[in-house]
Amino acid sequence: MKAVVCQHGNLSVEELPDPQPARGQLLLDVRRCGICGSDLHAKDHADELTGLMDEVGYPDFMRSDTPVVLGHEFCGEVAERGKGVRGEFKAGSPVVSFPLVRAEGGVHLTGLSPLAPGAYAEQVLVEAAMSFVIPNGLDLDTAALTEPMAVALHAVRRSDVGKRDTAVVIGCGPVGLAVICHLKSLGVHKIVASDFSATRRGLATRCGAHVVVDPAVDSPYAGLSGSITEAPQLYELGMGSMEKLRRLPGWQHLYRVAEALGAAGPKRPVIFECVGVPGMIDGIVSAAPLASRVVVVGVCMGEDRLRPAMAISKEIDMRFVFGYTPLEFRDTLYLLADGKLDASALVTGTVGLTGVATAFEQLGTAEAHAKVLVDPASDAISP
Repeated sequence: MKAVVCQHGNLSVEELPDPQPARGQLLLDVRRCGICGSDLHAKDHADELTGLMDEVGYPDFMRSDTPVVLGHEFCGEVAERGKGVRGEFKAGSPVVSFPLVRAEGGVHLTGLSPLAPGAYAEQVLVEAAMSFVIPNGLDLDTAALTEPMAVALHAVRRSDVGKRDTAVVIGCGPVGLAVICHLKSLGVHKIVASDFSATRRGLATRCGAHVVVDPAVDSPYAGLSGSITEAPQLYELGMGSMEKLRRLPGWQHLYRVAEALGAAGPKRPVIFECVGVPGMIDGIVSAAPLASRVVVVGVCMGEDRLRPAMAISKEIDMRFVFGYTPLEFRDTLYLLADGKLDASALVTGTVGLTGVATAFEQLGTAEAHAKVLVDPASDAISP
């Protein structure tokens, strides 16, 4: 089969042996595979990630000197079944799969390990237990978004955002746009999106943002109703409230009721950091309203700095999120297939295998694209 091989930061189309499904596995003919931001980084900085993955106990992550086939956001059609696979996976069935596969005595990251070749290829191996038949005739372009949309679903669920909350999304690349799509699906009453790119701000509006901000001109936190941005405002709120409450008998009971209803302190915006470059987390902590909840979705691959005293003095609630559960992956597929989640704005281009290197170049330097898909059957050399 033909596949795009990454080695020493270079991408080349090569002929590889046809994969064979082991027990419990499916062999898929790849129909679409999304190019992920982590793929862009891994192409040139795999060795930086290798040390980190070693520390978390996974020594089989890709390395720059070892050839690997990238691609973990994919859908395909069943070409062959291994022994023990259930009958629901009939030949030709369209399928999406969780990007983990058993090989060499362990479980490996599809598309991010030389032991688990990914889907920048004509075929890919998957585990039947982690695969799902695409329902309702969902189109292949949208089905291929299941994995990145599952990342966003996990982030939104972990944020505990409610319909009455204000959500602020910092960075409107594919991750930020996916988060906005889920926030819209949930019915969050105010979604603010911030990005320097006019193109991406336009995509954020299409995905459901109510307010879009150019951070070079305005702060995404300006005008957030009920929020407090300076410590003296918080001190005045506490003092003024107590001056009124202490005039009433049983004031402490009223205070407890207000706390239970979430009305005893400043309104808390939920902020999604979707950029993942050094300085973003500390910048958000410095600029965000007091008592904000910050959900870190963007993956900063390098070292960063944070001033704990600033986060403490503003009582910032910070949550780091990664990946998704198998149930969230399945739920995302059905949200897309049932029309409850609209991700149509994300796909901005398609290339064939020979166009992957060009797509990487454009995604790394241009603002014209959000999600570029790889279609192994296509002859397109530019998205």
